[in-house]
Amino acid sequence: MHPPLTLHRHPMCVEIIEQFQKCHLDHPIAKFFGECTELKIKLDRCFREEKAAKRKVNFEQSKKHKERLQALRKEAAEASPKKSNFV
Repeated sequence: MHPPLTLHRHPMCVEIIEQFQKCHLDHPIAKFFGECTELKIKLDRCFREEKAAKRKVNFEQSKKHKERLQALRKEAAEASPKKSNFV
């Protein structure tokens, strides 16, 4: 099973999605007997590659955010006055 075939959500796979949808329109009965299976396999591969690319970008962004947060915490810790035990 694949995700909804909306073109704007899968920019890397637009061409294959269009071919797959055209195959389903051109072969309304034969699609149940494997006429479009080859395109389905290509589509699944494309979705996997797209997901891996998105995952990589998200991981890089996450690393940048973590580094920024650590720097802000360190900066805040250095700026706050230290408490003394003799109050």
